[in-house]
Amino acid sequence: MSWTGFTLDENNRAQLAQWLENDTWVIACLCAAWCGTCDSYRASFEQLAALHPDKHFAWIDIEDQADFIGDIDVDNFPTLLIQRGGNVAFFGTVLPDMKIADRLIAAQAEKSGEQLQMEADLSKERREWQRICNLRVLLDNADAA
Repeated sequence: MSWTGFTLDENNRAQLAQWLENDTWVIACLCAAWCGTCDSYRASFEQLAALHPDKHFAWIDIEDQADFIGDIDVDNFPTLLIQRGGNVAFFGTVLPDMKIADRLIAAQAEKSGEQLQMEADLSKERREWQRICNLRVLLDNADAA
């Protein structure tokens, strides 16, 4: 099976923006090149993309893309960011187990747009996700810089 996502860089940010504009699911893994856990998780992340061909996957190196990542505080690796359109549905560290990530993605994908919007405002943490971790906001900030 071949990798259908991409590693985010300055040349493909427009593709990420298009995915978000089309209100499709984007699953991003925030990682670092020096991280051994990330290195071994990459193959699992690529397999996840094959299991979810209706979603888009992006690998984001937080050091190579530090200007893009901005104020996101990544506590540990791997960190997944799951977003549909303008709503961040999940942001957090996950165990490097493909089955866990697969269940997480499937659970989020079952939610309607209305439910995602409602959940975005449920807690301070989720409101922060919308402001700080939102890929659409990060793209706008990178364009403005």
